[in-house]
Amino acid sequence: MANKVNILDLQNRKATGNIITMLTAYDYSSASLVDAAAIDMILVGDSLGMVVLGYDSTIPVTMDEMLHHCKAVARGAERAFLVGDMPFMSYQASVSEAVRNAGRFLKEGGMDSVKLEGGQEMCPAIMAILDAGIPVLGHIGLTPQSQSKLGGYRVQGKTAAAAKRLLDDALALEAAGCFGVVLEAVPATVAQEISRRVRIPTIGIGAGAGCDGQVLVYHDLLGLYDRLQPRFVKEYTGLRQTIIDAFVTYGEEVRKREFPTVEHSYGMIAEEKEAFLNSLEE
Repeated sequence: MANKVNILDLQNRKATGNIITMLTAYDYSSASLVDAAAIDMILVGDSLGMVVLGYDSTIPVTMDEMLHHCKAVARGAERAFLVGDMPFMSYQASVSEAVRNAGRFLKEGGMDSVKLEGGQEMCPAIMAILDAGIPVLGHIGLTPQSQSKLGGYRVQGKTAAAAKRLLDDALALEAAGCFGVVLEAVPATVAQEISRRVRIPTIGIGAGAGCDGQVLVYHDLLGLYDRLQPRFVKEYTGLRQTIIDAFVTYGEEVRKREFPTVEHSYGMIAEEKEAFLNSLEE
């Protein structure tokens, strides 16, 4: 078993040009599979609201829901560095509430760090969380919790002024103490320039190949979720139809009494079987 990935490992990857790999996971099974593939980081994303719980967005996700899934992921992953996604309104209302909820991700959820969305406006909360000894991963660009304010799931930083604001946000997050920053749905040129100018690792999702690492959603990569398919998603396999086909075959075999067979059933010692059947005779 390889040693557990830590923040120093991630920073060293940035320094040496070794790309960081990251995937989401939401339960014991998915975490164990991601961990077995030697992925560096696992994000228990609030995207679970959509791909696991069936919400239309990440907005309804609660702390209790996040912690429930974090606990399961922590039981399934031994190597990867774990990041818990702070849900909407778990850190925006007050700094003290942000610190308290961030602490729950480590104390109750078994995470190694937390992620929260926002740039310069979030720095006071980030610094307070860090003062409590909790590592923070930033997230700028398309921030799904703010998609109503942004006018939907749109690429951010498309103008020179907007791109400069993203760079300023990234530098502010670095200065606040974040160990890294996620860049989501940002033009590749902008993401590459941000990555060149900050000393902390950048993790891209829809931000081109110039970032220090990449992250995708578990269900998107495997072709399991079909309600929202951003351009930046690469489907590495189409498991959705494979799974549906397996379920259809199962249903047909059950209806035809082709399953279970003797192979899938338990027997009895002949004497015990005979005694049991004799006991039923009237």
